Amino acid sequence: MEHIKEFETPPRVTLKRSLIIFIGNVLGIYIISYMGLGVTIDYFDDIALLVIFISIVNAVLWPLLTRILMPFLVLTFGFGSLILNGILLEIFAPLFGIEIKGLAVILVPLAMAFVTTSLSSLLTIEDDSSYYRSVFRDAEKKRKDNVKDYPGLIIVEIDGLAYDILNEAIDKGLMPTVKSMIDDGSHTLRKWETDLSSQTGASQAGILHGNNTDITAFRWIEKPNDNQMMQCSGVEKVKILEERISDGNGLLVDDGASRSNLFSGDTDNVIFTFSKILNLRKLYNKAWFSVFSNPSNFARIITLFLSEMILEIISQIKHRIKNIRPRVKRGITYIPTRAATNVFMREINTSTLVGDIMVGDIDVAYSTYLGYDEIAHHSGVRDEDSWFALKGMDKQIRRLINTTKYTPRDYQFVIQSDHGQTNGATFMQRYGESFEDFVKSLLPHDMKMFSKMTSNEDHYTESFLPFSKNNDDLIDKGEMEELGDSEVIVLASGNLAMIYLTQWDYRLTYEEMNEFFPELIPGIVGNEYIGFIAVKSSEHGELAIGRNGTYYLDEDRIEGENPLEGFGKNVAEHIRRNVSFKYTPDILVNSFYDAENDEVCAFEELVGSHGGVGGSQSEPFILYPSDWDIGDDEIVGAENIYKLLKTNLKRLKEGASDDKR
Repeated sequence: MEHIKEFETPPRVTLKRSLIIFIGNVLGIYIISYMGLGVTIDYFDDIALLVIFISIVNAVLWPLLTRILMPFLVLTFGFGSLILNGILLEIFAPLFGIEIKGLAVILVPLAMAFVTTSLSSLLTIEDDSSYYRSVFRDAEKKRKDNVKDYPGLIIVEIDGLAYDILNEAIDKGLMPTVKSMIDDGSHTLRKWETDLSSQTGASQAGILHGNNTDITAFRWIEKPNDNQMMQCSGVEKVKILEERISDGNGLLVDDGASRSNLFSGDTDNVIFTFSKILNLRKLYNKAWFSVFSNPSNFARIITLFLSEMILEIISQIKHRIKNIRPRVKRGITYIPTRAATNVFMREINTSTLVGDIMVGDIDVAYSTYLGYDEIAHHSGVRDEDSWFALKGMDKQIRRLINTTKYTPRDYQFVIQSDHGQTNGATFMQRYGESFEDFVKSLLPHDMKMFSKMTSNEDHYTESFLPFSKNNDDLIDKGEMEELGDSEVIVLASGNLAMIYLTQWDYRLTYEEMNEFFPELIPGIVGNEYIGFIAVKSSEHGELAIGRNGTYYLDEDRIEGENPLEGFGKNVAEHIRRNVSFKYTPDILVNSFYDAENDEVCAFEELVGSHGGVGGSQSEPFILYPSDWDIGDDEIVGAENIYKLLKTNLKRLKEGASDDKR
C-alpha cells in the first residue's frame, strides 16, 4: 500500500553536536560552581569526567527511570525531570570529587541546558537528530505490528492568526515551511469566515464537535438559569459546555488525540485539554514520554521559557521607550504567561505530536498553539514580537512534517486558525471612560451593576493553574455576591459587548427598554466608537441599529444608512443566527470598524482583539492537502470546518478500502 512506506532511522548525533553538548554541560556545572550556588569542585578536569560518566548512566538508566516515574513527571508538569536529573548528578558526583547540594540539584541541569542551547543557537547547530532519536527508540517498542494502511491526519491550529497576517508572514520570509507547502502544490490555502462570536470557544466547539449553538460570546448570562454567568474558560465551565454541545461524534472520536484544546472532540486521549483536565486518569498519558525521553529535553524547554521571559521584559521596555501605540499595560504577571504559551505549551505540543506520529496509531490529532494569539493581544498583530512567534511556529511545523520520515505510516497535515485578530486602541483609550462606566451613565444612578471586562481569562493567563479553585469559574466570592445582586450586567468579548437587564427573566424588547431606560439605546448608538447594536423589537423583530440607520433583519429592509456596512457581506446572517440563541443579551453591542486604518476598539484592554466582527478577526485560514475535495464555495462558520475535516477523514479511510478491492 502507498500509505505504508519505507522509513528512516533518525541520524546519529554529529561529532560537532556531541562536542557542543559536552562543552555546554561542562561549562554549565562550572558556572554554578563559580557562582557558589551549591557545587564544590577540586579540579576542572573532574567535571569533564563526570559529564562523560553521567552521559553513559543516562543512556542506560534514563529510559527505565522515566517509565517507572512517569506519573511523577507528569503530575509535576515536567519539573520532576529536573529533580531526577539533579539527583543522578548528586549521587554520582562524589565519585569524581564533586559535591552537589541544595538548590544546585535544580540549577545544575538548568545551567547545562542553558549553555548548550545558547551555544547551539550561536553556532546555528540544530538538535533535531537527538530530538527525534530518543523518541524513535520508544516509538519502535510501542508500534503495532500491523501498520494502518490509510493516512493519519495531524491538524495544527495557530490560535488567532488571520489569513492576511499569515500571507504577510510568508512574504516576509518568516514561515518558509508553510510557504513551501503552498509553492510545491501539496497544499491549498483558503480563507474561511468565523461565526459572529469570533473567539476560541465558539470556533473550537464548531470545529471539534460540529456544534456551537448558544455560545453567544466568550462569556454570557443565562437568565433562565438564575442569571448564571457562563464562559468559555474555567475547567468546570468548559466541562459543562462540552456536555451541552457534544453528541458523541466529535472530530476526534475515532482514534483521535487532543493536545492543548478547550474541548476534547470526544476523545479520551488528551493532554492539557480543558474539558477533561480535572480527570487525573486522563491527565496521565503515555504520549508524555516524548517530552521526557531525553534527559535534557525538559531543561531545554525551561531554558527557552526563561529566555522568552527576558524577551518580554525587553519588549515592554522597548515599547515604552519608542512610545508604540496603541499600547496596553502588560505588567509582571504577563511575562511568564507569554513564556508559558509561546514556549512551554508549544514545546509540549510538538514533542507529544512527534511521539504520536512515530508510533503511528492515532488517526487524527488536533493541537492548539497559543503563542501568537497571546502575544498579538498584548503587542499587536503586526508587532515584531508577533512575527517572532510565527517564526518559531514555522519551526514546529517543520519538525512535525520531518517526523514522517521516521514512521512507516503516512500522515497528512492541515494547518489552520480558529479566528483572526484586528488591531486598535481600546474603547477606554479612545473615549476616556470604560464601556461599563459609559453604560452606567445612561441608566438610573441607583441601579446595581456587575461588569466583567477583563481579558486575562480569555487569553490563558490562568490556564496554567488547572487545579486552582479560583479557576473553576474564574470569579471570586465577592464578585459572585455582586453578580447576584446586580440589576444590569455588562460583559465583554473583544470588541463585542453584552448588556443584560436582569430584573426581567426574559429578553427585553426594544420598545420596553426605550420605555424603562429612555437614554440607554440612543446613548449607545450615538457613541462614535460603537458600530451597531442588535436588539429585538416587538413590532419589527430583530434589529441592527447604528448612528444613522436601522437594518430590519427579519424584514431584510434598511432604513437610512446601513449600520452593517463594512462588516462583511454575511454579517446580517451571522447576527440573525447569534440572536436566535437562548442566552442572547438584551443589547448586543459591536464596536465601530475603521476600514481605512483596519482598526476596531476592544471593550477589554487589548491591542489585538477578537470576539465580534470588523476586519481580520473574522477571517482565519485553512491550509489543506490539495487532493482533498473541498469545492469552490466559500467556507462560512466553524461548523462547516468540522464537516470539511470529518468528510475528508472518512475519505482517507475509504480510499484505503478501495485500494484493497
